[in-house]
Amino acid sequence: MGKKQLVLVGNGMAGVRCIEEILRIDRESFEITIFGSEPHPNYNRILLSKVLQGDTSIEDITINDWDWYKENHIQLFTGEKVIRIDTEQQMVYSDLGREVPYDELIIATGSIPFMPPVPGADQKGVTAFRDIHDCEMMLEAAKTYKKAAVIGGGLLGLEAARGLLNLGMSVDVVHIHPYLMERQLDQTASKLLQKALEEQGMNFLLAKETERIFGGERVKGLRFKDGTRTEADLVVMAVGVRPNVSLAKSSSIEVNRAIVVNDYLQTNIPHVYAVGECAEHRGAVYGLVAPLYEQAKVLARKICNMDGDSYEGSIVSTQLKVSGVDVFSAGEIVEQDGMRSLKVYDEINGIYKKILVKEDTIVGAVLFGDSSEGTELLGMIHQQANISRLRKVSVLQSWESAESSGESRAASMPHHQIVCTCNGVSKGAIVEAIEKNGLSTVEQVKSCTKASSSCGGCKPLVNAILDHTLRCESAEEKETICGCTSLSRDEVMQEIKEKQLTHVREVMNVLGWKSEEGCSVCRPALNYYLGVIYPVEYTDEEECKPLNERMYANLQVDGTYSVVPRMYGGITNAQELRRIADVVEKYQVPMVKLTGGQRMDLLGVKKEDLPRVWEDLDMPSGNSYAKAVRTVKTCVGALYCRFGTQDSIRLGIALEKKFERLQTPHKVKMAVSACPRNCAESGIKDFGVVGVDGGWELYIGGNGGTHLQAGQLLCTVTTEEEVLEMAGAFLQYYRETANYLERTSKWTKRLGLEHIREVLFDQENREELVDRMKLAVSRVNDPWKEVLTNKDRKQKFIEISQ
Repeated sequence: MGKKQLVLVGNGMAGVRCIEEILRIDRESFEITIFGSEPHPNYNRILLSKVLQGDTSIEDITINDWDWYKENHIQLFTGEKVIRIDTEQQMVYSDLGREVPYDELIIATGSIPFMPPVPGADQKGVTAFRDIHDCEMMLEAAKTYKKAAVIGGGLLGLEAARGLLNLGMSVDVVHIHPYLMERQLDQTASKLLQKALEEQGMNFLLAKETERIFGGERVKGLRFKDGTRTEADLVVMAVGVRPNVSLAKSSSIEVNRAIVVNDYLQTNIPHVYAVGECAEHRGAVYGLVAPLYEQAKVLARKICNMDGDSYEGSIVSTQLKVSGVDVFSAGEIVEQDGMRSLKVYDEINGIYKKILVKEDTIVGAVLFGDSSEGTELLGMIHQQANISRLRKVSVLQSWESAESSGESRAASMPHHQIVCTCNGVSKGAIVEAIEKNGLSTVEQVKSCTKASSSCGGCKPLVNAILDHTLRCESAEEKETICGCTSLSRDEVMQEIKEKQLTHVREVMNVLGWKSEEGCSVCRPALNYYLGVIYPVEYTDEEECKPLNERMYANLQVDGTYSVVPRMYGGITNAQELRRIADVVEKYQVPMVKLTGGQRMDLLGVKKEDLPRVWEDLDMPSGNSYAKAVRTVKTCVGALYCRFGTQDSIRLGIALEKKFERLQTPHKVKMAVSACPRNCAESGIKDFGVVGVDGGWELYIGGNGGTHLQAGQLLCTVTTEEEVLEMAGAFLQYYRETANYLERTSKWTKRLGLEHIREVLFDQENREELVDRMKLAVSRVNDPWKEVLTNKDRKQKFIEISQ
C-alpha cells in the first residue's frame, strides 16, 4: 500500500507544527506537500516585533529552514497560493497552475490584517504589520522618514511602535479606546503601561477615531473625527486581524467567523481539516500561539489514526515585553458579579498584581512590572486551583530577591505543571530531557523540548529549572558560542591556549564542532579569539570575517554599499571634501549623509565600484562595518565654545588615532565632550569623556542604540595622558574578557563596575593591560591601504566585487 498524500495549505506556525507532530508520530505513512504564499520557510511570526526592534534578525526567527523540508522529504512550494479545492475529486489548484491530489488536506491559511475602510488608506506609506514584507517595508521607510503613526493600541501596535522608536522615528500611537490593551489589561495596569511607554518616548492619542488619512502620492498624516489631526509619513495599521477564509468559502466548506471545526479539527467535508487562526472551534477563534499548538497536537493524532484527547478549547494568556516592561494577563481581567480580587500594588518598584477569584478558584490574573509568576498562575487557572488559604498578603513578600524566588518556584513546582504554555511543555518533561540527554544550557533545553522557543517568556523559569536540576551554584546559564558547539567562550579560549591551536578550521576539528564548516556566528568569533590570544603571530582569515568586513563597506537593503571615509574627530578639509565630491559625481552616488558620528556616509555605491571608490578617495576607512573601535565624536571644545573647559577635539583625535581599527568583541563608540553639557553625547558611549574643571570624567558601558543605557562613571583623571592610559587598559580588558558580539553595556553589567574598577585601578594590572594593548595596536594596519598596495590582494578583491 502506497503512502497517503497529505497536503497542507499554509506554511505558518500552526500548520507546520501539525506536520512536525505527524512526523514525530509516523514518518512513513505520508507524502507531504506544503503550499506557502510567502517566499520564506516557516518562521516565528510573533517575533517579527523583535526584528523590527533590532533585537534579532529574520534568520534568527526561522523555525524550520530550507534544509528541514529536504531532510523530511517535504515538497514545499513557496510564493504560491492555493486558489481552489475540489473536495469531490480531492484536488488542490494553485495560482501557478499546479494541480496536487490529496488524501488528507489541512487548511492553515491563518489570518489577514484588518485594514479599516479609512479614506486614503491606499496611499504609499500605509502598511499593516503582519509578515516579513511589512517588516522590511517599515525598516526601509525609517531610513528616510522620521514621523510615524501606529493605529491600534493593542499588543501588536505597541510592539510595532517600540520598533519604530528604535529605528529613530517619533511615534504617535492612535487608539479608539480610552486606555491601552483593553482586552488584556484592566485600567490600572493599562495606565501603568502607558506611563512606562511614554517615558520611553511614545506619544499616545487615546479615544481617537481616524476619519481620513491625508496626503498625496504618499501619506502625510491623520485627521480624526473630533477635528484634530497629526502628521505622519508612515502609518502602520495594527487594529486586528480577520481569519483568512476565502479559499474555504469558495470550496463549500462551512464558514462562520472562521472555518467551523469539531473537537478533532475536522470540517464538514470529509478528509478536510482546519487549524490555527483560520479555524473556529465552539464559536471561538484563537490568535495566540499556545492554543494553535494545542490544536496541532490533536489534529496530528487524528490524521495518524491515534486515539487521544479531543480539543476542548483554551484559556488564553498574553505576555508583552517592550523594552523592559513586563505585562501578563490570563483569563478574566475585570471584576464581574460573583468575583473577588486579590491585589498588590508596589508603587516603589512599579509592580501591580491582581488575581481574580470566583468561589475560591482563580479565574484570571493581571501582572505588571513582574510577570515571573505568570506561567504558574496560568497553570492554576487551568487546574481551577483553590486558593482559599492564600488570601493573606504580606508586605514583606516584595522584598524577596528575584533569584531566590525563581529558584524557589523551580524547586517547588510539581512535575506535571506546564512551564512553556506556548508549546505545552511541563516541568517534568524539561527535567527528564536534562537528565536523559545531559543538557547543560537553555539553548539545548529549547532544542530538545521546544520550551521557550516561541515567545520566550518562560526562559527565566526554564533556566531556574535547569540550574535546580543540575544543582548549580550559579543561577546564570552557560552561554555557548553558538549551536555548533557545547563549549563556552572561556572553555574555547582555554582549549586554544592549552592545545596551541592556530587556525579557525583547526579549532573546529580538534574541539569537535558539530558542523564541519561552522556558522556565521562562530567563524568570526573564533577568528577574533585567535587574534586576541596570538596578537603578533595570527593573521585574520578573510573567509571567516563577516561580509561587510570583507567588502570594507556596509551592505544596504537594495544590494548597494555604504562607504564611510574616516575623519578624525569629525574634522575635514577642502582637499578631502573635493575628493569626496569628485567620487560622488564620478560614481553617481545617490546620497551623501552626515552620520551621527560626525562622518560623511556615501550611500548607494555599486559593489563593482568599491575598489575604485576607495582608491579615488585616498582616505582611511571609518570602519563603520567592523567590530572595532569606530569614531570618536567630539564637540568644538574650548577652542571655540565659550562653555568649553577642555580641548575636546585634540583629545578626541588622539584617542581615535591611537585605537583606530583595533578589533574588539563588538563595535566600540567613543566621544569627548569639553564640558558637562555633553554635546558629543559622551554619556551614552562605550567609552565617554567629559571635561570638567581641572580634568576629565571617564564613563564606560553606555549604549545609545536599541537598549538605551547611560554610561557609568569609572573615574576622574587630570591629564590627557591618563585618559589615553585608562582607555587603553579598559579596551584591552574588554577585548580579553567579553564574549564575541557582547557590547560593553552588557559586559559592564555582567562583570560589575566595582570589579572593573578593581582591575583597572590596580597599577600593576593596568600597566600589563596597557602593554598588551600596545602590542595589539602595533599589529593594526589599514586593511584597505593593504589592498591598494598589494597587487594580488587588490585583484582578489576586484574579483570578489564582480
